[in-house]
Amino acid sequence: MSIASNRSMSSASPSVEFTACVNPNPTKARVIIVGAGIGGLTLAALLERAGIEYQIFERAAMVKPLGSALSIGSNVMPLFKQLGILDEILANAKPFSFSTGYNEQREATRTLDYSPAETIGGYLPHIISRPILVDILLKLVPASKITFSKKILSCKQDDEGVTIACSDNSAYQADIIVGADGAYSGVRQNLYKQLLAKGQLPKSDNADLPFNSTCLVGQTRPLDPEVFKHLSDSHTWFETIIGENKPYAWITFTTKFNTICWMVLQHLDEVSSKESDTFRNTEWGPEAAETMCKQVRDFPIPRNGMTLGDLIDNTPKEYISKVMLEEKLFDTWYGGRMVLLGDGLGAVSAMQDAVTLANCLYELSEYPTTDEIAKAFKHYQTERYPLAKSAYDTSHRLAMVVGQSWYNDVFRALMKWMPKSLFTRSLSVMYSYRPQASFLPPVKDLGMIKPAPQASLARARANAAARASRASSRRASSAQAI
Repeated sequence: MSIASNRSMSSASPSVEFTACVNPNPTKARVIIVGAGIGGLTLAALLERAGIEYQIFERAAMVKPLGSALSIGSNVMPLFKQLGILDEILANAKPFSFSTGYNEQREATRTLDYSPAETIGGYLPHIISRPILVDILLKLVPASKITFSKKILSCKQDDEGVTIACSDNSAYQADIIVGADGAYSGVRQNLYKQLLAKGQLPKSDNADLPFNSTCLVGQTRPLDPEVFKHLSDSHTWFETIIGENKPYAWITFTTKFNTICWMVLQHLDEVSSKESDTFRNTEWGPEAAETMCKQVRDFPIPRNGMTLGDLIDNTPKEYISKVMLEEKLFDTWYGGRMVLLGDGLGAVSAMQDAVTLANCLYELSEYPTTDEIAKAFKHYQTERYPLAKSAYDTSHRLAMVVGQSWYNDVFRALMKWMPKSLFTRSLSVMYSYRPQASFLPPVKDLGMIKPAPQASLARARANAAARASRASSRRASSAQAI
């Protein structure tokens, strides 16, 4: 495989908290990224800046403008600043400082206060349309470095590199392969098959991928603020309704451009979960959505006495999709020259994976051995796994808010009396890890709470100091010789 090389490097700026670690000889290891989702594109954008050769392979024929909205906050804002896209992100996003829960009579039942997040990390959380975020990231990656319609069938590796075979009978070679291809990752399946054959795969990672809900998402076309008056507000309205005697919860978010992003969660019981194996749909696409749209049309939304049907009717069909939501945190993230990124824990987690992995790849020697690559991957998992586990646990706690069992009712009742300090503490955990790329000019952290330690950044600082010390010693020796 021929991967075009881009050796233009970002120069270091005056130190703010650390100095950008600019390596005049970045590794010559070639990287294949499988998947052009948010995680894969973020990693590609970082490798582009680091001067590391890469190519993205995406199974779809094009990047699809699907999905609803996502919440971003100070845990990724410094990275956006380093990449030069923060202003564009904020121009296309809308902040929120609270979210409101309702019953089916459209009566507010609870409010969560997110305003402390600004003090903690320097920014309020923002809602941005997923397609818009993808478009912004795409502009950071040269079109020539994304190859579409490439479904990966097999991945083989040895001490010389990795080889992937695609469904169109093409094959490609590189030194490293990154699986950023979602919950049903072909890279992970191939890696786990190799590790299982060697007796190196934990039993838990060989179990079926569990799931207990389906998710219907969409985004309306721009709506009339005279009809949907809350669209004119400067902040996002983040509103949730819990179904009464029905296994559903639905959420709406207003956006910067007078659209409403919406999401419907259907909770599956144990029997339905098992039966759902026969109709799983892991693609962002409209094909599986029509029936569910009919089932939820009459569900009320908090505003204007309207229902989800009013939003569905104002949503282009190609912007509606239905997916299964899987819940599992894998313990095995790498093996040899193969490594996994994202793995279904959400867009923010995937972007954080990308910056940590990019930092670890940047530490590699010019021509790294398999052992050196595996060591870099171990650093990556060691840094990210505890944080991913925390995100996974937080997701489970949030699921308690919208669940349908009796204990979910108890949890929601207790939330009404939850001290504000307890929720603020959870925000501190959520927004404490604010990673930056070690090889890009640093940006000032705006949070009043010190960022959580970032091991890859600490190693970069130590390595840069060691190089500076060696250079100083060489200059001193040269001066003495003269």
